[in-house]
Amino acid sequence: MIILMRHGEDDPDRLGGWSRAGLTDRGKEQARASAEALVRAYPGIRRIVSSDLPRARETAEIVAERFGLPVELDPAFRETNNGALAGMLKSEAQEKYPGLRFAALGFDECYPGGESPRQFAERIRAAWTRFKADVTEDTLLVTHAGVISVIRCTEDGVAFTNKAMAYYTEQAGFRVIE
Repeated sequence: MIILMRHGEDDPDRLGGWSRAGLTDRGKEQARASAEALVRAYPGIRRIVSSDLPRARETAEIVAERFGLPVELDPAFRETNNGALAGMLKSEAQEKYPGLRFAALGFDECYPGGESPRQFAERIRAAWTRFKADVTEDTLLVTHAGVISVIRCTEDGVAFTNKAMAYYTEQAGFRVIE
């Protein structure tokens, strides 16, 4: 079984993507509450893998402490590489890059210094295929909303688009995939 989990809340005034921001106090509380729910619902989790971005890693560490497990970091499961906009204040981004957001990009158009929606989706699909082939025990993957949406689109045979998120996962929320 694989369980996908989104990280807890990070700074709501900053853009995410490849931001180096960690969790807010609220995000840490969300992660602790989800850790308790996971222990009750899925006590057989034996492996925890996480994106290496701080907000996901911190979420995974909170859950891992509850399970008594180490966290394996996998940078392939990072959110979209939003290049120059990573971690930027939303107000500053609006000033420097008016109207630039993931849903506004053409499918092959890259963020300044980052990746395109197509590159993002292809990176996640490849990582997911590799990851699934390697899973031999109940595993939790802590990652990001966009990553989870690509994975769920892949699993359900739904075309991924950056114009609307096909699947949304709340902060510190989790879903069983298989």
